[in-house]
Amino acid sequence: MPHRSFIRLMLASTAAAAALSAGAGTVTVVTSFPKELTQAYKSAFEKANPGITVEILNKNTVQGIAYVRELSPGQRPDVFWASAPDAFEVLAAQKLLDNVGALANKAAPAKVGAYPINSAQGLYLGQALAGYGLMWNTRYMAANKLPAPKQWADLTAPVYFGHVAMSSPSRSGTTHLTVETLLQGEGWNKGWSQLLQIGGNSAAITERSFGVPDGVNNGQYGIGLVIDFFGLAGKYSGFPVEFAYPDVTAVVPANIGLISGGKNPDEAKKFIAYTVSLEGQQLLYDPKISRLPILPPEAMGGKTPPGYPNPFEIAKRAKVQFNSDLSEDRYNLVSSLFDQTITFRLKELQAATKAIQAAEAALAKKPNAKGTALVKEARDLAYTPVVDASKAADKEFLAVFAASKKDAAVNKRVTALEDHWNTAARNNYERAKGLAEQALALAR
Repeated sequence: MPHRSFIRLMLASTAAAAALSAGAGTVTVVTSFPKELTQAYKSAFEKANPGITVEILNKNTVQGIAYVRELSPGQRPDVFWASAPDAFEVLAAQKLLDNVGALANKAAPAKVGAYPINSAQGLYLGQALAGYGLMWNTRYMAANKLPAPKQWADLTAPVYFGHVAMSSPSRSGTTHLTVETLLQGEGWNKGWSQLLQIGGNSAAITERSFGVPDGVNNGQYGIGLVIDFFGLAGKYSGFPVEFAYPDVTAVVPANIGLISGGKNPDEAKKFIAYTVSLEGQQLLYDPKISRLPILPPEAMGGKTPPGYPNPFEIAKRAKVQFNSDLSEDRYNLVSSLFDQTITFRLKELQAATKAIQAAEAALAKKPNAKGTALVKEARDLAYTPVVDASKAADKEFLAVFAASKKDAAVNKRVTALEDHWNTAARNNYERAKGLAEQALALAR
């Protein structure tokens, strides 16, 4: 009898283990988020759900979309998690997301400002909220006698030359949102004029979005254009940094969705539900994460740190009602135009900006009508976008950039346009530098 009981016990244990194994698996998450955030959620979720493992695939948003799109159903990862709402619209349009509406946290408001927190079709959920702004290193600013900036336009001032850093929208979904917010708030032509002037004042266009906050935190750069959680994480982690939301900002959700054709949809749904639960939302207050929850402060179980930003109040005073459809339509155009005229021509843009600023400073002390006219011409050359507002609104033109570059004809046309912009930008900056130097000579 003891022997038979032992056998029965062993068989029962084996069956239970097999059942547990069959009901659990690995949730593969594609995300652009930093390790500090993903590791916190991985650890907390695995602790709450023994037997389920979370695997993180870190890719920027554009790479992540391409990765999901290229895999066959049954081979795809399970969860897509990123800041860019337009990225989720791209995935939804390509039938790559399954409905997760039933997993939404009922305590979350329907909107932040006028922007829906969750997809109306239930294809993705808001998991955190984010705004866009400026972070700066207080020690760096004091050492260089620089005033704290409050608006995007402040960064066009000569005093900030060489003290600013940002990333490229083609390399970072969060930077794309920051750039698009500025363009929507100021309008295409004025927005690009500001971006080109800020680019001219920049010390670097970093390879990854993380390079900007890391550089500001350690004092390599004075000021960075960032999504809010980069600035807030630095501040609440003890770095000598501050963060401000400009008037021209927006508050939109960072989203999470269930990829259609993923390997473990049931476990993935549990992970998604966890991230929007009260426990999952409270993780956002970790100083290393410092994100804004989708739940209002009164629904956060008394865990909100003193002085923590309230995204719903920020949204009320924000001047931009972010249009994700517009952002999606011109996503590739904005990214490409930024790279061809700023990222790849940064040295020429910096040189033109330095020459313009030197001429303007000299003319302020010794006015000269011809010199003033030359500087205006230089400014127009350097700070006017090579694609104007009417062209950027042309549906047929935008369709070229939305089409797949795997099409040889499309790729050839896009490459020709990019080469043209790059050459035009270089010529404009070199001419602007020459005109500014002529103006400077007249003011001596």
